[in-house]
Amino acid sequence: MKLVFAGTPEVAVPALDALIASDRHEVAAVVTRPDAPAGRGRRLVASPVAQRAHDAGIEVLKPARPRDEDFLARLREIAPDCCPVVAYGALLPKVALDVPARGWVNLHFSLLPAWRGAAPVQHAILAGDDMTGASTFQIEEGLDSGPVYGVITEHVRPTDTSGDLLTRLAFAGAGLLAATMDGIEDGTLKAVPQPADGVTLAPKINVEDAHVDWHAPALRVDRLVRGCTPAPGAWTVFRGERLKLVNVQPLPDRTDLAPGELSVGKNHVHAGTGSHAVELHWVQPQGKKPMRAADWARGVRIAPGEQLGAADVR
Repeated sequence: MKLVFAGTPEVAVPALDALIASDRHEVAAVVTRPDAPAGRGRRLVASPVAQRAHDAGIEVLKPARPRDEDFLARLREIAPDCCPVVAYGALLPKVALDVPARGWVNLHFSLLPAWRGAAPVQHAILAGDDMTGASTFQIEEGLDSGPVYGVITEHVRPTDTSGDLLTRLAFAGAGLLAATMDGIEDGTLKAVPQPADGVTLAPKINVEDAHVDWHAPALRVDRLVRGCTPAPGAWTVFRGERLKLVNVQPLPDRTDLAPGELSVGKNHVHAGTGSHAVELHWVQPQGKKPMRAADWARGVRIAPGEQLGAADVR
């Protein structure tokens, strides 16, 4: 089939690579989000998908909106048979959905109908799911509600961050998307409607959602930190400034600390929660790079009785 691939971040690149490598399909063009400011200089930088397509000599389309007439006209000129999608980042209007003869097929990082929305991997970790996966489905106008072509499963490991899990799913899902394109092309795959039961939503997680509540149980604090790593980053407050938590570990045997209360040893930093303590392994003070929590604690000279989350952010 002639394909137009739509995707933007690094997590979409393995799927693009798998389709470029296929001897059954032609990636005629790539659709991605416009260049965005990045780095300290805030200069405009092309998306990872755009950079990969450029390296492969593939035409790149960067519409400000996928309903822009110039983009739609070029899409009609290319006349793709199918448009595979991975984390494109914009809603596709019906006028665009109607262009390819075999529609737009999305690789979504959950076992649909669970975790429909922008942040399925983060929500799977926040909820404590033991199992997740990826699904390919036909895009329709509803939110991730179209019929499903195929799924793969993936165990959620006890120490997984959303970045860890998403990386594994990106590579496993690339194979699923390529196989889905093969099955659509040869007629061996038929999309199956999603069940009405079991629908859960996974809206984007913002910075306020990532604010640690030290009165919550340690298990919930651990899940929040892992689910929000690398983005948007779980955080708390220390001496009026934000402190990002990069890695923590529950300590079921330590229950003597009040929520947020700090206990510092030569090589460890413990913090109380609503249940048992957690050990802070890595933290990132405001305006600085990530560092070991013990090094941070030595630098700020924590006094007895000091707490996390006990003051307003400056």
